[in-house]
Amino acid sequence: MSAGQLLAKLKIDTADRMHELGLKLGSLLQAGDLLVLNGPLGAGKTTLTRGIGEALKTEGMVSSPTFVIARTHPLPDSKALVHVDAYRLSSPAELDDLDIDYPNSITVVEWGAGFTEGLVESWLELEIERDHSGQSEVRDVTVTGFGPRWQDVTL
Repeated sequence: MSAGQLLAKLKIDTADRMHELGLKLGSLLQAGDLLVLNGPLGAGKTTLTRGIGEALKTEGMVSSPTFVIARTHPLPDSKALVHVDAYRLSSPAELDDLDIDYPNSITVVEWGAGFTEGLVESWLELEIERDHSGQSEVRDVTVTGFGPRWQDVTL
């Protein structure tokens, strides 16, 4: 695995701001991009993905794929946003069995750590941490780019 490049360390204090981060990321994405979202339940992974979907002008509302594992949202340019929840997957082979067309999709994998290594040359990883004491709604988001696609990108 290649060393990642830190693109941003952010403090996100509301669901609206998490959505806004998704809008910003969505404006940067193109077919072939893979995003890996890691964080606990309630961290804002699906809220972030909704913002990405809005920026990409997906057909239909982006919702959690928890029970279906993956949802494909068509995009206006004949490409797709594929939203995957790897929480219930037990191995990378199960992710591979979904037969995702990575070169023609923008793929967002929630709970993707340990499942996406080696799928593509470049990917974006977001680590979302939250205060487990319940005293704060602030999320610390670390955005790391891996591979040549993210080398000169700034957030």
